Amino acid sequence: MELKDKLVSSFLAFEEDFGADNEVHQIRSQAIKDFEDLGFPSRKEEAWKYTSLNSILKHDYSVFPKKEEAIEYREIKKYLIHDIDTYDLVFIDGIYSSHLSQTTHDKIDVCLMSSALNKPQYKPVIDNYFNKLAPKSGLNSLNTAFAKEGAFIHIHKNKLADKPIQIINFSTGNESALLVQPRNLIVVDENSHVQIIERHQSLTDHPVLTNSVTEVYADKRAIVDYYKIQNDKSTASLIDNTFIEQKSESNVSVHTFSFGGQLTRNNLNFYQKGERIDSTLKGVTIIEGKQHVDHNTLVHHVEPNCESHQDYKGIFSDRSVGVFNGKVVVEKEAQKTNAYQSNNNILVDDKATINSKPQLEIFADDVKCSHGCTIGQLDEEALFYLQSRGIPRKEARGLLMYAFANNVLESVKIPEIKKRINKLIALKLGVELGFNL
Repeated sequence: MELKDKLVSSFLAFEEDFGADNEVHQIRSQAIKDFEDLGFPSRKEEAWKYTSLNSILKHDYSVFPKKEEAIEYREIKKYLIHDIDTYDLVFIDGIYSSHLSQTTHDKIDVCLMSSALNKPQYKPVIDNYFNKLAPKSGLNSLNTAFAKEGAFIHIHKNKLADKPIQIINFSTGNESALLVQPRNLIVVDENSHVQIIERHQSLTDHPVLTNSVTEVYADKRAIVDYYKIQNDKSTASLIDNTFIEQKSESNVSVHTFSFGGQLTRNNLNFYQKGERIDSTLKGVTIIEGKQHVDHNTLVHHVEPNCESHQDYKGIFSDRSVGVFNGKVVVEKEAQKTNAYQSNNNILVDDKATINSKPQLEIFADDVKCSHGCTIGQLDEEALFYLQSRGIPRKEARGLLMYAFANNVLESVKIPEIKKRINKLIALKLGVELGFNL
């Protein structure tokens, strides 16, 4: 049985096992019909021209884990940002782990999607925000149909989340192949601020496919700092669908660090609905072997006096493949827009590939918009200069690559995140450097 047919046939059993109110049931029922019609995306679709899912859809994935696998904190500590105090939402094979997590309802809500979908006190937020932003597509509809567990974060009006929130999804290998579908809803009310760290990590060499959907709502003058750390095993694949709606004077930044995994697809979409909005999208990709990372971004400017900044850097070795498909849309009413988009890449080996397609669609005439793309190799003259100063070639290459990624890291607002990313970059480049960017 093909994976699509297996998922459709599994839906009835899922609905019987996990109840919810009638409205959520209707949303799920419609979503599975949409998935049945649309199926998985293929290269025939322009947005998926350079990324095929065939190699990861051939496995016989388990949709529901048979049992919860117990793991200890010492087994996962290295994957957490444990240098600082955080709220933690830890999921093991898609199931919430209470003994590894820390939630709160003190002035802010950091809890579970399963609770929010079933408890009446959360119904107003669910009714207003759940599944209102993610557009209909095969992958989004599949996630919505099986939406059960994930993070529910609500930062109430005029509140500051007193510490960052970590959302960590672990896969243990309890199943021979596992499909997990986290569903996250993050609502940040007016004049509020939150920092979020998200990671998907496999603890096994068994195939794992994660199809994640996250909806983020930033109200007037809200501030959201979001960090995605992607450094998974070569048998794990991730399709990350993130949709962000911003109101007037809000500021949302998303930093994506892609270092591992078999196939990673990041669909990151910003919808600006107000004036004086600032949106930041930055990423660093360093991959090797036959790894594949695809960044697909959209920033939609609807009203005037807004800004967006996109800056993605990629370093590709061996036979790895990178994709950057970034689009900025500026509507006719969005005068005085300032939109910047840049994608710069280094191909370390001749057989590495990058497909870059920066796009601007501008219907306003009083704007400052620019986009650009560079693809090249390390500067041999710069390498020679460093070597002439007594720096070995391997370390010289590492220094140049560190410098290449510097302007992405300098905008990271959590020092411990910056230190962790520095260490990951050094590990990926195989060098030890005695400084932090």
